[in-house]
Amino acid sequence: MRAVVVGAGIVGLTSGLALRRAGIDVVVYERATEIRAAGTALGLWANAMAVFDDLGVGDRVRAIGKPGELYFHDAAGQRLETPEYGVADHELELVHRAKLNDLLADAVGRENIRLATGFESYTEHQDCVTVRFTDGSAETADVLVGADGAFSMVREQLVPGAAAQEHPGHHVWRALLPDPGPDLTGNRLILGGDRCRGGYLRTYDGGMYWLVNQFDTPALTGTLKQQALQRAAHLGEDGRSGLLFKLIDATPEEEILHNQIMIVPPLPHWASARVVLVGDAAHAMSPHITAGATLGIEDAALLARLLTPPADVPAALATYQGDRIPRYAHVAALSAAVEHAPTPADFAHHYAAFHHWMLDGQRMNDVVAQRR
Repeated sequence: MRAVVVGAGIVGLTSGLALRRAGIDVVVYERATEIRAAGTALGLWANAMAVFDDLGVGDRVRAIGKPGELYFHDAAGQRLETPEYGVADHELELVHRAKLNDLLADAVGRENIRLATGFESYTEHQDCVTVRFTDGSAETADVLVGADGAFSMVREQLVPGAAAQEHPGHHVWRALLPDPGPDLTGNRLILGGDRCRGGYLRTYDGGMYWLVNQFDTPALTGTLKQQALQRAAHLGEDGRSGLLFKLIDATPEEEILHNQIMIVPPLPHWASARVVLVGDAAHAMSPHITAGATLGIEDAALLARLLTPPADVPAALATYQGDRIPRYAHVAALSAAVEHAPTPADFAHHYAAFHHWMLDGQRMNDVVAQRR
């Protein structure tokens, strides 16, 4: 069996690796001229790490990460407790996005990745799919996997009219300071006023990752640093003496990343007989639940398991779609509960509830594995 994966981001490369481990011949196509990752740091939950363990790269991923516990604080500095949920519902691995992409590219095999080759279109046949690329080349495969993100060109053909949409008023600013200095230590995530959230996390190599988000953002004014500092003012009573304010102020303007959050609306289908979507191409969502990459990694693992030869491709894709669409309908409901929580305490509660639900399947898998 042969598979073409479009997109060499984290989910695309994980798909390529999982399919190769399943015994499938895989080639990954990427429009960019190099393997790269937008953003700075990435939180991976236990279910994503379990996938990487199964794929034989878990220890290597941990080597570029740092384990941590994700709890929220209010603007006064008090931790928002969620006593009905355990420590495991707050534990994650914070990894460097670009280093994770490089690690996965090496695991897939650079010889199996075609850079500077964008997707153009596909034609399905009864027993295969022909994929055409922007350089004029074409590839025939048993299955095409669209892992090309929120602005997916594969999705544009598979589900016309399902373009990514703005999550109205939702913006994020973030950066990674590789050497924040000895006085800047600790981890803190804060739920403040004016629909703002943010904080900072120490990375595995001694750097500091900071971010600020805002729902219902008013019209933006000023530089990116000024915009971030305006939001940080809602995240603590100590104003300009606060650590988050210091981190933002110490960041060069050109190192600050800003994004209007984009989401993919619920899709009527994720697959046809020979074409399938994974990750953000199928379900780009708001990052306030810190789970998009983890859930996309789960997509890749399930798809590879279902396609393991001698699988019937159309039946495997139908099974995958039948599992994923109801799951993501529930993800959307839980995510909305977090977003529209009326107080910081409610936000923290619904956030923990989402991760408890997401990780519950992984806990059951662990129990089954221990009984074998």
